[in-house]
Amino acid sequence: MDHKSVEQYVLSMPNARLDYPFGEDVAVYKTGDKMFALIPEKSNPVRISLKCDPKLSEILRDKYETVMPGYHLSKKHWNTIVLSGQLPWEDIKGLILHSYNLVAKVEGSVPTFE
Repeated sequence: MDHKSVEQYVLSMPNARLDYPFGEDVAVYKTGDKMFALIPEKSNPVRISLKCDPKLSEILRDKYETVMPGYHLSKKHWNTIVLSGQLPWEDIKGLILHSYNLVAKVEGSVPTFE
């Protein structure tokens, strides 16, 4: 999975926009003034940090070695995920949508990974 493909999906969320408040090395995706995704520009493989329900965060971190506490973010509410293929793209898209919904306060179900 490459940065541009991930970015295209992230920016497909309603009112999503790209910003660089931390400098040119980290792409920050927001809705309104709130961040819902961050992607370091030169990470290989791509890494994405997403907001997540704390209970789901624990489940994901226990199940997948590529899901870690958020890098330079709240460890309780953010995960950093290495897009190495361990999680399928469909699951990643679900987690991006989950993060967006948490920030946008959109009603939606919490994805399950059983």
